[in-house]
Amino acid sequence: MGKIKDIKFIMKEYQYEKPFHIANSISAGSKNLEVQVFLENGVVGYGEAAPSYRVNGERVETFLSLQPFVKEQLVGIDIRNYRRIFDIMDKLRCASSVKAAVQFAALDAFSEEIGAQVYQLLGGAKDEIETDKTIGIDSVENMAKEAELLFKSGFKSIKIKVGEELKKDIRAMEAIHEVSKGAKYIVDANTGYTPKEAITFAREIYARGIDINVYEQPVQAQNIEGLKLVRYNSPFPVAADESARTRYDVLRLIKEDVVDFVNIKLMKSGISDALAIVEMANTAKIQLMIGCMSESSVGINQSVQFALGTGAFAFHDLDSHLMLLEDKFRGKFLQDGPKIRAK
Repeated sequence: MGKIKDIKFIMKEYQYEKPFHIANSISAGSKNLEVQVFLENGVVGYGEAAPSYRVNGERVETFLSLQPFVKEQLVGIDIRNYRRIFDIMDKLRCASSVKAAVQFAALDAFSEEIGAQVYQLLGGAKDEIETDKTIGIDSVENMAKEAELLFKSGFKSIKIKVGEELKKDIRAMEAIHEVSKGAKYIVDANTGYTPKEAITFAREIYARGIDINVYEQPVQAQNIEGLKLVRYNSPFPVAADESARTRYDVLRLIKEDVVDFVNIKLMKSGISDALAIVEMANTAKIQLMIGCMSESSVGINQSVQFALGTGAFAFHDLDSHLMLLEDKFRGKFLQDGPKIRAK
């Protein structure tokens, strides 16, 4: 029988290869929660929660206290009825990344039981995707040097963090473009600009003949009017990330015609809301990208399987495991530079 027998929460700690600097935040590492779902037949499913206080208001130290509640709710459910698990976890609004980890661990256990992969359960739309690689905030010289190395190593999409110093950000974009012409750029301000600064940045970059494929979350998450103002005054497509946590956030963004792109992160939405967002975006003709927080290869596997299964994304920003130091790669996918393939 494929009924849930036990659920375990295990704390994990990872360090970045180098401190990861985004607008108004520097991280040396990440404390994540690994979720293991055990079935009566011996099958085990794995998920991971990578919390973000900045985005979700989560602290990993609170997660272990949720284990008894999750076990009480889910033990005894047949894994084949995973929608029931999704519905129960949808009510866990205080910890969206735990919701994501448990929902995925259930799908992972089900896929193991039937001899498939999660991406096939979700539709099997693609066998391969390609990720970008992120350049954190640094000196102009260091950011350009890193861009050149990434481009030469095969990464044709580069994500660039900005949002702290407008004039320096413009210089950094010029320097990066000089050494990586032909690359696609995702520029992420992580809520760091005012609307006026965001518009100035976009217009200055455009005037220099540099194209940006996605201009991500330039203003504060709650400033929906400001985000819309930037969109209507930017020559580049504007994306919501921190402004788009749940299906209800995205519904509002669509109804108010605020953005061109939405960045789905499973740590914000869980699997259930992410599936709803995909369908809403397809209906509204809003483009999608998929991103990550600070997941290890276990957590990135969740987003890889989701992206392969739905085939919904124009851009894939699934590189956190490439920046973390891990003893062992544990993703159920194959990685060759920027290319990610199903096993």
